Amino acid sequence: MAANGAECEQPQKRLGPKDKQNGSSTDSSLRERKQQDREERLSLVLWKRPFTTLQYFFIETLITLKEWTWKLWQRRGVVFLSVVLFSLFSMAYSVEGEHQQYVQYLEKKFLWCAYWVGLGILSSVGLGTGLHTFLLYLGPHIASVTLAAYECGSVNFPEPPYPAQIMCPEEEVLQESISLWTIMSKVRLEACMWGAGTAIGELPPYFMARAARLSGADPDDEDYEEFEEMLEQAQSAQDFATRGKLAVQNMVQKVGFFGILACASIPNPLFDLAGITCGHFLIPFWTFFGATLIGKAIIKMHIQKLFVIITFSKHIVEQMVSLIGIIPGIGASLQKPFREYLEAQRAKLHNPAGDGAAAGESWLSWVFEKVVLVMVCYFILSIINSMAQSYAKRLQQKKYSEEKMK
Repeated sequence: MAANGAECEQPQKRLGPKDKQNGSSTDSSLRERKQQDREERLSLVLWKRPFTTLQYFFIETLITLKEWTWKLWQRRGVVFLSVVLFSLFSMAYSVEGEHQQYVQYLEKKFLWCAYWVGLGILSSVGLGTGLHTFLLYLGPHIASVTLAAYECGSVNFPEPPYPAQIMCPEEEVLQESISLWTIMSKVRLEACMWGAGTAIGELPPYFMARAARLSGADPDDEDYEEFEEMLEQAQSAQDFATRGKLAVQNMVQKVGFFGILACASIPNPLFDLAGITCGHFLIPFWTFFGATLIGKAIIKMHIQKLFVIITFSKHIVEQMVSLIGIIPGIGASLQKPFREYLEAQRAKLHNPAGDGAAAGESWLSWVFEKVVLVMVCYFILSIINSMAQSYAKRLQQKKYSEEKMK
């Protein structure tokens, strides 16, 4: 009996390594195929395959609109309530009366806040390459307010034209003591709204990972696939980038609210991984979003504001311009346009709108405008490429499912 048992056990031991080898070869071939498909999708860009890219972009746009329409129809009660509230506000907006001053005040504040929240969302939502709206919009706005505060000796800029245009007060005012806190208070609303927008933009990775974990379906996101591969290879990770991602993942998973808060409170290019980690391990929504909102809209924004205000304070700017002048050979020629630009900005602050005294724009402002235009255009192109690649992935997944059915 023992001999028979041993004979029965021997074949099982011999088949084990073969099964493992077959499984590993299948996994490696599947991984190679996914890598080839990913490379094929990444080659789908406007400057390589323009007609196919545009075709896939329009098809993906129609599919996305159809999905959004269906989701709105499923929440038609909320949509109906929103339409009713919008209709009531439209009536209050159009009817004359004493309430118009309050309506106009609310309209102005709402549009201003919505503008900065929208820029914050664009900065972090992951559309295309992402639009770096802090460098393009919020940072220059804070810098302009800082320079104007030191030049005017006040932050009580006339409204209008502020915030569209900054002008010194026309009447003689007592020179205030301009402090960091004074300038931070002036731009606090814009900065906090932008920070809140960046927090909202971090929600898609969280919801995607959470839905994939709850449903058990294959994730329709490459970042999530990389996250799962990283978890599988956590013990053998050697490179610095992977170890950094694992450190973020461990902090968020083990520390919870305060780990998310720490990751959100500093400039952190790996924070998308924090959202995926929270969704994958089913961390409650308000724990994730509350920590992200506090970190990005309050702590991180005050750090960034402080940095910009100190950098563009009057004495620091003058020192930087003076340092440019000591560069051997080209210092004087580089220093001249910066001095002219600062003088033009100071003159513009003391001239009422429409005087035309500050009509001449320096080449620095012209270059900055063109850089902003180029970055916005590249952002739009990256969205087109990204949506075309999403449709290509739909086709590849459809092909996989058809092969499994055979």
